[in-house]
Amino acid sequence: MKKQPIRSLIIAVLVGSFILVSGGCTKKAVIPPSTSSSSSSNGIDSQGKDINYPPAENGFNEGNIAGEENLDDTANTGVQHLGSMAIDGGSQEEQTDEYKAQQGRSTPGLAPVYFDFDQATIKPDMAEIMIRNAEALQQVNNTVIIEGNSDDRGTNEYNLALAERRAINVRDYLVNLGVSPGRIRTVSYGEERPLFLEQTEYAWSKNRRADFVLE
Repeated sequence: MKKQPIRSLIIAVLVGSFILVSGGCTKKAVIPPSTSSSSSSNGIDSQGKDINYPPAENGFNEGNIAGEENLDDTANTGVQHLGSMAIDGGSQEEQTDEYKAQQGRSTPGLAPVYFDFDQATIKPDMAEIMIRNAEALQQVNNTVIIEGNSDDRGTNEYNLALAERRAINVRDYLVNLGVSPGRIRTVSYGEERPLFLEQTEYAWSKNRRADFVLE
């Protein structure tokens, strides 16, 4: 009559052991490397080896806070290049607000990507632009500079770091799309070079940007 309790006890012990073993062996969810939110400067090449990318260059110059007169040379000349083809985009003064909103300071044939406030992740609605830019870059041999920008809310130091993360995330995204990392440089301008000077949501949204500039 005592065999039944003993058998029940043995079964209970076996069940408990199975639960402990199963719980201890549960695999963690595998999260693929992020192409949109990582602030790391490391990547993986096609052989699975680590790549140590350089950090973004610091483009901030305290004596040269941008107004419309302090634009980069390529924007001022009105002539930029995609491969061997020169494209006249007009001088900065001749460009309309609509053109600047669509093109930023990117080389014609490439398009800027825009970011949410205080975010460095590449938004889903920017994925198609990233793919088109990667395809265009694979047709030429130029080095591309990814210029990270922010709006002017926050300190200069914070905005430089934020813009750097944006530039780095764009670079990593391009590498994952097949663009050679050796052809990509990154630079952070923070809030230094706004395209729009108004203190409005629209202006801020167009200044939170990463541009693609061919060398």
